[in-house]
Amino acid sequence: MTIYTVQRGDTLYGIARKFGVSVRDITDINGLSNINRLMIGQALVIPTTVLPNILVNGYAYPTISDTTLALTLPNLTFISIFSHQVTSEGNLVPINDSRVIKAAKDNNTLPMLVMTNIGSSGRFESDLAHDILANENVQDILINNLITTLRNKGYAGVDIDFEYVYPMDKELYNAFLEKVVTRLREEEFIITTALAPKVRENQVGTLYEAHDYATHGRLADYVILMTYEWGYTYGPPMAVAPLNQVERVIQYAVTAIPSKKILMGIPNYGYDFTLPYEQGRPAKSISNTNAVAIAAEKGVEIQFDPVAKAPYFYYKDENGALHIVWFEDARSIKAKLDLVTKYNLGGVSFWTVMNYFPQGYAVLNNNFQVEKG
Repeated sequence: MTIYTVQRGDTLYGIARKFGVSVRDITDINGLSNINRLMIGQALVIPTTVLPNILVNGYAYPTISDTTLALTLPNLTFISIFSHQVTSEGNLVPINDSRVIKAAKDNNTLPMLVMTNIGSSGRFESDLAHDILANENVQDILINNLITTLRNKGYAGVDIDFEYVYPMDKELYNAFLEKVVTRLREEEFIITTALAPKVRENQVGTLYEAHDYATHGRLADYVILMTYEWGYTYGPPMAVAPLNQVERVIQYAVTAIPSKKILMGIPNYGYDFTLPYEQGRPAKSISNTNAVAIAAEKGVEIQFDPVAKAPYFYYKDENGALHIVWFEDARSIKAKLDLVTKYNLGGVSFWTVMNYFPQGYAVLNNNFQVEKG
């Protein structure tokens, strides 16, 4: 997609010929009713005729609505169904995923099983990961159960999402990945892994230290970078995925992982923060479309941060409390997609696709051709 500013003497026919598109292409995408009326300085969106391919993953819970699923699947290469939780005995907790798998296949989208170390607490558990990684017998049981589930359910592959792995378990995690990949390659399954957003190899913190970018990049078919949650539920108000922070992660990632294996994470949500910020008071997660609806209802101006490349606005609730809402819109999505081109990445991954985001997919499809399974 190109933005062209109308110059003196321009005609639609001349502009269309200049960019190798039809007049109809320009009028349709810009909503022009009078093809003979152009204004000097008017901005026109020029559709791209030959679009580069992109891989698109979307995480979804099994509870995704039929309507959202039908609208979203045409925009996805993979749908990663969240999640099959491991147990310390090497079992996978079953989920009701058949409906989503069938819909995915009907739409030429590859269903991916997401395997996590989420425990009975509902959170990622370091001890649970250790129970698996430190016991080869349990690993063998788990891998056998994984392969059986992949076959029986008709999955295309697995996304391994082990988070908050103890730093001391880094090499054990690498060895486990080697074992899983060896077995799954024999079955011709696709393997992706989810990685914390690191900006250097030796970044400290339980979230980061056991995630070895180079090893994941060598073993997995694709890696999904979780480039979001700078702004989060219990944190201070800020953009969920500030572009400057996302780019720092990408700059490091491409030094350790082949760029075409990287799927950059994009948040499909925002947060509504109450001001002034108080530690321990949660922000409310909000869909991007709902954010715009709130701004319209309150009659407030949506602003755009030039560094984070993200929209935000302020409003007062019925009790007079001041709020700030950070979310994603067409501009912020375009800025993120520009990183895909700049760093020659394989694609993107949306967390999550539970809420339909028409603007986001419109920008995606105007810039890239989504690869299908």
